[in-house]
Amino acid sequence: MAKIENGTVEEVRRIVYEFFSEECEVSIDELKDDTNVIKDLEGDSLMFLELLEIFKKKYGLNVELKTVGKYVVKHPAETIGAIIGMTMLIIEHENRIAELE
Repeated sequence: MAKIENGTVEEVRRIVYEFFSEECEVSIDELKDDTNVIKDLEGDSLMFLELLEIFKKKYGLNVELKTVGKYVVKHPAETIGAIIGMTMLIIEHENRIAELE
């Protein structure tokens, strides 16, 4: 479990925005928290897996994909803002994320 610092949310937001800008070949200025990754950017669920790997390495997270999958089934994250929120939960709770309601 990584410690949430004051700048963690801003750092996560920057990484997520840069990731989707690069992967979807769209200007970062066109992205907003309510941008739908699949509908607006023609992205796919594999992108989230790539993003998860980035954060696992960056924050030294020990989280299993199946655990995140259980959470995502109940709480789908379709927008960039929702992905940022879910990423913060993963950083804070790691494998305990599946226990959250």
